[in-house]
Amino acid sequence: MSHQHGHGATARLAVSTVIFALSPDEGAAAPSLRIPLVRRLREPGAGRWALPGGWLPVDEGLDAAAARTLAETTGLAPRYLEQLYTFGAPDRSPDERVVSVVYWALVHSDEVQRAVADENVHWFDEDELPELAFDHREIIDYALWRLRTKLQYSRIAHALLGETFTMAELRGVHEAVLRRRLDPANFRRTMEASGTLIDTGQRLAGTPHRPPALYRFDTGAGPAASDRPATTALQRTNP
Repeated sequence: MSHQHGHGATARLAVSTVIFALSPDEGAAAPSLRIPLVRRLREPGAGRWALPGGWLPVDEGLDAAAARTLAETTGLAPRYLEQLYTFGAPDRSPDERVVSVVYWALVHSDEVQRAVADENVHWFDEDELPELAFDHREIIDYALWRLRTKLQYSRIAHALLGETFTMAELRGVHEAVLRRRLDPANFRRTMEASGTLIDTGQRLAGTPHRPPALYRFDTGAGPAASDRPATTALQRTNP
């Protein structure tokens, strides 16, 4: 649908954030990605679910505005908050021209337990998203594509885990993001050969069988060639 805002009209600038966390359900067969959405309380799109965000004040930086609106709507202050893309199609809002600078954030499931949760803020599984306001479904799809692409060449999984983790927990992150099962032995060999993990020498307590080893990411290691984004990822066009 095409909307005419008039040649004299000016665009408004907003910030929004796509947040990803692993499902905290310990009884689930496999972890999945969850996304918090906020119910709109005013038109346009009143009553529909949307990404958390807000207008950009003239005296506030983009990163600060993204962090502030995220804290105000969800109570979250993620360690990983990165600018994702700018969405500015002329007809993405029905009554005025809106350009949205979109961020994406990754949070550990423990943080989800402390986040705001009420009738107007709800966490949805990526497979059970409701009908969203504006072009926010396309934005989420783009963020999911970017997350899956980046997982293959960076240590981004760290943001979805605690400081220490088992190899099975790390594999669960990859399986949840990539949406496919991974062979445990092959995954272990690949990760051990990557040079990005450090065996802490500790083991997970409270397990009925042989306790699994605990690892952490080597934050002091220099960026490997595989950590650099692929050219195709940088050339992704606005969906």
